[in-house]
Amino acid sequence: MEKNIKLRVGLVMPHIFMHQDILPRVIFAPGQLALDLANGLHDENIDITFFSPGPVDGAFKNITADISYFEVELKARGDSYLDLLKKHPFTFITLARQVQSEIIARAYKMANNDQLDVIHIYGNEEDTALPFTAFCQKPIVFTHHDPYNFLVKYRAVFPKYKHLNWLSLSLAQRETMPSGTNWAGNIYHGLDPAKWRPRFTPGSYVAYLGRIIEPKGVHLAIQSVKLYNHSHPDTPLRLKIAGKHYFDQTKDSYWKNIIEPELTDPNIEYVGFIKDQQEKQAFLGKAKALLIPSTFNEPFGMVMIEALACGTPLIGLNSGAIPEIILDGQNGFVVKKIYKSSTFNPELNEVKTSAAIAQKLTDIDKIDRLYCRQDFEKRFSLSKMVAQHAELYKKLSTK
Repeated sequence: MEKNIKLRVGLVMPHIFMHQDILPRVIFAPGQLALDLANGLHDENIDITFFSPGPVDGAFKNITADISYFEVELKARGDSYLDLLKKHPFTFITLARQVQSEIIARAYKMANNDQLDVIHIYGNEEDTALPFTAFCQKPIVFTHHDPYNFLVKYRAVFPKYKHLNWLSLSLAQRETMPSGTNWAGNIYHGLDPAKWRPRFTPGSYVAYLGRIIEPKGVHLAIQSVKLYNHSHPDTPLRLKIAGKHYFDQTKDSYWKNIIEPELTDPNIEYVGFIKDQQEKQAFLGKAKALLIPSTFNEPFGMVMIEALACGTPLIGLNSGAIPEIILDGQNGFVVKKIYKSSTFNPELNEVKTSAAIAQKLTDIDKIDRLYCRQDFEKRFSLSKMVAQHAELYKKLSTK
């Protein structure tokens, strides 16, 4: 590209939640990341066009789909977007797919009309975009926000397109993609340090923050705190659980049968779903540690860098990207998952794994909270994430 000519990037976020009427009411970390990235790139003098199903706030140009037919359907039913998703998920997904296809087609058309230099598909609906890359004349890069083998609809199609440009969130995430995948880069997520203030004097509780589903291991967090308290009856810890459970939507038995009965323990508290960023900051900052007992391969884990930004240490299992974020003994502790001895189908030994987490709870005060914040600023700042994306786009545009 000639000097002083702005790089033109189309950032495509096709998920239907990318709509200012929906985004504040859902847990959707990729949505906020996409907005932060777009605003950061705009501030770096890159010409950003943000493609989303509905309008979103930002300093960038925003191109949306025609969602009038979607809204007509909602009005006729007397439903909101989320009402329809709960009541008739197949209908919702069908309409959402139509919206996603429209904005992807529009982005590709603008690229072919030489209005964009690079397209970045930044979301988990890239299966709609993948087959049509052959018709786009400009470079395209893809970011996926789950393990690549998490859902059958993705793992069935990704091997066909491993030659395209892929951007990983962590090195661990790459292990779930087919061998021989063309990796354009690895970029960790980032946050704006100015929006997250550290707290160096914690309270007397440890925290869990996230979805309350079995793969996140909330029951292991509960077991570990109960084991710790059994060994330290004079100085018990409280566990505060924040997040969303799904019993009201899907009659989720994990919440009803496994988690809810534990709330009779006075040291186990469910504080609900935290939406507000300031409230989240206070919740994390006052915690002695954040527990991340995920048993599945976490592709990244935003809550971990949010905690580090608050100066809060981490204790997590060695699942997926967790050991890439936790520097064992420095900003927290990595606990190795312990399995029952079995030649075939090894099963997690939950009692021993919880006991190993409980042991690390006894050492958590040894972790320097100032170091946690400094590590966040060094590795996980928004400016670093933006700069790495900008450099990647420049390389792709000159190939």
